[in-house]
Amino acid sequence: MTSISDKSERGHGGPGREGVLDSASRAAGALLMLSGPLSILMGAAGIAEDSLFATSNGYAYNFPLTAWGIIHLVIGIALTVAGLGVLAGRSWGRGAGVVTAGVSLITQFMFVPFYPGWAIPVMALDLLILFALTRSHIEAAR
Repeated sequence: MTSISDKSERGHGGPGREGVLDSASRAAGALLMLSGPLSILMGAAGIAEDSLFATSNGYAYNFPLTAWGIIHLVIGIALTVAGLGVLAGRSWGRGAGVVTAGVSLITQFMFVPFYPGWAIPVMALDLLILFALTRSHIEAAR
């Protein structure tokens, strides 16, 4: 019987395991590739000023809807590029993924009053991405 190794692809893995993409990195790359296009679609809806969003007055982060659309579009593109970097095993992929998921988490928090049914699940997705990308470095330190 042959066993299939869980760590057979190139990429991140921690000290001493260079060139190996672990399952947490693969999951983070897949989640980044999910979150990115979803943010791009939300950005397109914002730029088109879709009636999907609620408007609120007196909110501290009350940017015009087109500005929120551009913000989501740019973050979505960055999430997608970071996901490709993680899945390709590039050295910059993990760092870019952590930064873009963190920025996405913050912007989704600011976007909650406009569309909470969207922002809260995407915030959870961003937290999963952050956990998956930082998890292997925590385990490698043990």
